Amino acid sequence: MVSEPFSCSESSPVQKSKAEASNAQPGSVRVIKKYPNRRLYDTDTSSYITLAEVKALVMDSEHFVVRDAKSNDDLTRSILLQIILEEETAGVPIFTEQVLANIIRFYGHAMQDFMGSYLEKNVQIFMDLQNKMTEQTKGLNPDLWKQFTNVQSPMMQGMMGTYMEQSRTAFTQMQEQMQKNSEQMLAALGLKR
Repeated sequence: MVSEPFSCSESSPVQKSKAEASNAQPGSVRVIKKYPNRRLYDTDTSSYITLAEVKALVMDSEHFVVRDAKSNDDLTRSILLQIILEEETAGVPIFTEQVLANIIRFYGHAMQDFMGSYLEKNVQIFMDLQNKMTEQTKGLNPDLWKQFTNVQSPMMQGMMGTYMEQSRTAFTQMQEQMQKNSEQMLAALGLKR
Protein backbone atom coordinates (compact mmCIF):
# COMPACT_ATOMS: atom_id res chain seq x y z
CA MET A 1 0.00 0.00 0.00
CA VAL A 2 1.32 3.47 -0.90
CA SER A 3 1.59 5.78 2.09
CA GLU A 4 1.99 9.08 0.22
CA PRO A 5 0.21 9.89 -3.03
CA PHE A 6 2.03 11.13 -6.08
CA SER A 7 0.79 12.82 -9.22
CA CYS A 8 -1.44 11.10 -11.75
CA SER A 9 0.02 9.34 -14.74
CA GLU A 10 -1.02 9.91 -18.34
CA SER A 11 -3.36 6.90 -18.64
CA SER A 12 -6.76 6.68 -17.01
CA PRO A 13 -6.70 5.01 -13.58
CA VAL A 14 -9.74 2.95 -14.52
CA GLN A 15 -8.02 1.70 -17.69
CA LYS A 16 -4.88 0.90 -15.71
CA SER A 17 -6.90 -0.83 -13.02
CA LYS A 18 -8.49 -3.18 -15.55
CA ALA A 19 -5.05 -4.15 -16.83
CA GLU A 20 -3.77 -4.60 -13.27
CA ALA A 21 -6.86 -6.49 -12.15
CA SER A 22 -5.41 -9.71 -13.52
CA ASN A 23 -2.47 -9.24 -11.11
CA ALA A 24 -4.75 -8.60 -8.11
CA GLN A 25 -5.55 -11.38 -5.71
CA PRO A 26 -9.04 -12.84 -6.05
CA GLY A 27 -11.40 -11.40 -3.46
CA SER A 28 -9.12 -8.45 -2.72
CA VAL A 29 -10.74 -5.11 -2.10
CA ARG A 30 -9.46 -2.03 -3.85
CA VAL A 31 -8.62 0.80 -1.42
CA ILE A 32 -9.28 4.42 -2.30
CA LYS A 33 -8.07 7.06 0.11
CA LYS A 34 -9.85 10.37 0.56
CA TYR A 35 -7.61 13.25 1.54
CA PRO A 36 -8.61 16.47 3.34
CA ASN A 37 -8.38 18.38 0.05
CA ARG A 38 -11.32 16.18 -1.07
CA ARG A 39 -9.17 14.32 -3.59
CA LEU A 40 -9.51 10.58 -4.04
CA TYR A 41 -6.39 8.45 -4.37
CA ASP A 42 -6.55 4.92 -5.80
CA THR A 43 -3.89 2.82 -4.10
CA ASP A 44 -4.14 0.12 -6.82
CA THR A 45 -3.18 2.50 -9.62
CA SER A 46 -1.12 4.91 -7.48
CA SER A 47 -2.99 7.87 -8.90
CA TYR A 48 -5.71 10.35 -8.10
CA ILE A 49 -9.14 9.56 -9.49
CA THR A 50 -12.34 11.49 -9.97
CA LEU A 51 -15.82 10.75 -8.69
CA ALA A 52 -16.73 9.80 -12.27
CA GLU A 53 -14.00 7.16 -12.19
CA VAL A 54 -15.33 5.83 -8.88
CA LYS A 55 -18.74 5.60 -10.58
CA ALA A 56 -17.07 3.60 -13.37
CA LEU A 57 -15.74 1.18 -10.73
CA VAL A 58 -19.29 0.75 -9.44
CA MET A 59 -20.59 0.18 -12.97
CA ASP A 60 -17.87 -2.45 -13.51
CA SER A 61 -18.87 -4.18 -10.22
CA GLU A 62 -15.38 -3.56 -8.85
CA HIS A 63 -15.05 -4.19 -5.11
CA PHE A 64 -13.61 -1.15 -3.34
CA VAL A 65 -13.63 0.75 -0.09
CA VAL A 66 -13.06 4.47 0.41
CA ARG A 67 -11.09 5.31 3.55
CA ASP A 68 -10.22 8.62 5.17
CA ALA A 69 -6.47 9.04 4.67
CA LYS A 70 -5.89 10.29 8.23
CA SER A 71 -8.39 8.43 10.42
CA ASN A 72 -8.88 5.35 8.18
CA ASP A 73 -12.67 5.69 8.70
CA ASP A 74 -14.81 3.99 6.07
CA LEU A 75 -16.28 6.69 3.79
CA THR A 76 -17.64 4.39 1.09
CA ARG A 77 -21.31 5.12 1.83
CA SER A 78 -20.80 8.88 1.72
CA ILE A 79 -18.99 8.64 -1.64
CA LEU A 80 -21.75 6.43 -3.07
CA LEU A 81 -24.37 8.89 -1.80
CA GLN A 82 -22.41 11.71 -3.44
CA ILE A 83 -22.50 9.84 -6.76
CA ILE A 84 -26.27 9.31 -6.38
CA LEU A 85 -26.74 13.01 -5.59
CA GLU A 86 -24.83 14.03 -8.72
CA GLU A 87 -26.82 11.57 -10.84
CA GLU A 88 -30.13 12.72 -9.37
CA THR A 89 -29.39 16.42 -10.02
CA ALA A 90 -27.68 16.03 -13.40
CA GLY A 91 -30.13 14.16 -15.55
CA VAL A 92 -33.31 12.19 -15.30
CA PRO A 93 -33.73 11.32 -11.62
CA ILE A 94 -34.81 7.89 -10.41
CA PHE A 95 -36.39 9.16 -7.20
CA THR A 96 -39.37 11.49 -7.15
CA GLU A 97 -39.69 14.06 -4.37
CA GLN A 98 -42.43 11.90 -2.84
CA VAL A 99 -40.18 8.81 -2.75
CA LEU A 100 -37.34 10.81 -1.18
CA ALA A 101 -39.71 12.28 1.43
CA ASN A 102 -41.03 8.82 2.28
CA ILE A 103 -37.51 7.44 2.65
CA ILE A 104 -36.61 10.33 4.97
CA ARG A 105 -39.66 9.54 7.11
CA PHE A 106 -38.27 6.06 7.84
CA TYR A 107 -35.13 7.42 9.54
CA GLY A 108 -35.46 7.02 13.30
CA HIS A 109 -38.72 5.08 12.86
CA ALA A 110 -39.14 1.57 14.26
CA MET A 111 -39.50 0.32 10.68
CA GLN A 112 -36.14 1.72 9.50
CA ASP A 113 -34.27 -1.61 9.62
CA PHE A 114 -37.10 -3.48 7.93
CA MET A 115 -37.43 -0.89 5.19
CA GLY A 116 -33.69 -0.94 4.46
CA SER A 117 -33.72 -4.72 4.21
CA TYR A 118 -36.85 -4.71 2.05
CA LEU A 119 -35.41 -2.12 -0.35
CA GLU A 120 -32.12 -4.00 -0.58
CA LYS A 121 -33.86 -7.28 -1.42
CA ASN A 122 -36.09 -5.63 -4.01
CA VAL A 123 -33.24 -3.81 -5.71
CA GLN A 124 -31.30 -7.10 -5.88
CA ILE A 125 -34.34 -8.89 -7.33
CA PHE A 126 -34.69 -6.11 -9.92
CA MET A 127 -30.95 -6.29 -10.77
CA ASP A 128 -31.27 -10.05 -11.26
CA LEU A 129 -34.24 -9.43 -13.58
CA GLN A 130 -32.24 -6.84 -15.52
CA ASN A 131 -29.30 -9.25 -15.91
CA LYS A 132 -31.65 -11.99 -17.11
CA MET A 133 -33.23 -9.63 -19.64
CA THR A 134 -29.80 -8.55 -20.88
CA GLU A 135 -28.75 -12.18 -21.38
CA GLN A 136 -31.94 -13.05 -23.24
CA THR A 137 -31.84 -10.01 -25.52
CA LYS A 138 -28.24 -10.15 -26.74
CA GLY A 139 -28.13 -9.63 -30.47
CA LEU A 140 -31.70 -8.41 -30.88
CA ASN A 141 -32.26 -5.80 -33.55
CA PRO A 142 -34.32 -2.69 -32.61
CA ASP A 143 -37.61 -4.18 -33.92
CA LEU A 144 -37.20 -7.41 -31.94
CA TRP A 145 -36.14 -5.39 -28.84
CA LYS A 146 -39.35 -3.34 -29.14
CA GLN A 147 -41.39 -6.55 -29.34
CA PHE A 148 -39.53 -8.04 -26.38
CA THR A 149 -40.06 -5.01 -24.13
CA ASN A 150 -43.74 -4.76 -25.04
CA VAL A 151 -45.66 -5.27 -21.81
CA GLN A 152 -48.01 -7.60 -23.69
CA SER A 153 -45.26 -10.01 -24.80
CA PRO A 154 -45.41 -13.41 -23.04
CA MET A 155 -41.68 -13.30 -22.23
CA MET A 156 -41.96 -9.87 -20.59
CA GLN A 157 -45.08 -10.90 -18.70
CA GLY A 158 -43.29 -14.00 -17.42
CA MET A 159 -40.27 -12.01 -16.26
CA MET A 160 -42.40 -9.34 -14.58
CA GLY A 161 -44.54 -12.05 -12.97
CA THR A 162 -41.40 -13.62 -11.53
CA TYR A 163 -40.23 -10.22 -10.27
CA MET A 164 -43.59 -9.51 -8.65
CA GLU A 165 -43.64 -12.92 -6.97
CA GLN A 166 -40.11 -12.44 -5.60
CA SER A 167 -41.03 -8.96 -4.41
CA ARG A 168 -44.15 -10.33 -2.71
CA THR A 169 -42.04 -13.03 -1.03
CA ALA A 170 -39.58 -10.40 0.25
CA PHE A 171 -42.48 -8.37 1.65
CA THR A 172 -43.97 -11.46 3.32
CA GLN A 173 -40.60 -12.26 4.89
CA MET A 174 -40.39 -8.69 6.18
CA GLN A 175 -43.87 -8.99 7.72
CA GLU A 176 -43.01 -12.32 9.35
CA GLN A 177 -39.81 -10.86 10.80
CA MET A 178 -41.73 -7.87 12.16
CA GLN A 179 -44.29 -10.16 13.79
CA LYS A 180 -41.55 -12.33 15.31
CA ASN A 181 -39.77 -9.25 16.69
CA SER A 182 -43.03 -7.89 18.12
CA GLU A 183 -43.79 -11.20 19.84
CA GLN A 184 -40.28 -11.34 21.31
CA MET A 185 -40.58 -7.77 22.57
CA LEU A 186 -43.98 -8.44 24.14
CA ALA A 187 -42.66 -11.64 25.76
CA ALA A 188 -39.66 -9.72 27.15
CA LEU A 189 -42.08 -7.23 28.70
CA GLY A 190 -44.11 -10.07 30.21
CA LEU A 191 -47.04 -9.44 27.90
CA LYS A 192 -48.62 -12.12 25.81
CA ARG A 193 -50.37 -11.62 22.56
